[in-house]
Amino acid sequence: MSGIFERELLLGSEHVDCFRRLRTSTLFRLLQEASIRHTEALGMGRDKTLDRGLLWVVARQYVVIDRMPVYDEHITIRTWPGETMHVLFPRYYEIAGADGGTIVRGSAVWSLMDRETRSAAFPDEYGVEIAGVETGRELPYLAKITALDAPNHRSFTVPYSYVDLNGHMNNTRYFDLVEDSIPAAKCGKLLREVHVEYNAEARLDTTLDVAWGEQDGLYYVNGSEERPCFRMNLRYEGK
Repeated sequence: MSGIFERELLLGSEHVDCFRRLRTSTLFRLLQEASIRHTEALGMGRDKTLDRGLLWVVARQYVVIDRMPVYDEHITIRTWPGETMHVLFPRYYEIAGADGGTIVRGSAVWSLMDRETRSAAFPDEYGVEIAGVETGRELPYLAKITALDAPNHRSFTVPYSYVDLNGHMNNTRYFDLVEDSIPAAKCGKLLREVHVEYNAEARLDTTLDVAWGEQDGLYYVNGSEERPCFRMNLRYEGK
């Protein structure tokens, strides 16, 4: 279908964890890279944005995983844009496994930020336009995050290696932070669903209080400095 971007990829050792499954942060990195490539293909590359002081940032992400791809598996990543809503750019994702069946579905909301003021930029003022596509397979992006008691705490300071060209902690690194903090991933539990809200950017040397709690396999994680930075739900099952 016109308007859908596809990328094929053979998963190597650099993509997977110790259980030979696609690492969560790498999953979101692949979705992010597909978004950027498609946006460039649609004529909205760096000359329209980055070179004019505009930064693409992610506000929300929601992913449902039927099966996580594994080492040495050939996958196909698909992405397409939804209809722009004022300053918000919805985007949708699918990953097909080696047999061609869809194993991961996702959605996200992107927006533009002014590099200098760090506030939202209005796309109409810069001629940034992306036509939406409707397939009938779109995963809703406004799924509600479930807040749980979060009695467990750790302190985390954003290191240089986590900061991207936008000057803040890259969205994919939040998943490394979270899975390093909770026990589910390192125990080999199967990730089935992720929903995250990014409320404020975390810049170099920012120290976050990261709190988490769990109920029946559903984890709630939040990170804050002087104000909330992010909130996240992750749902895991068996092994």
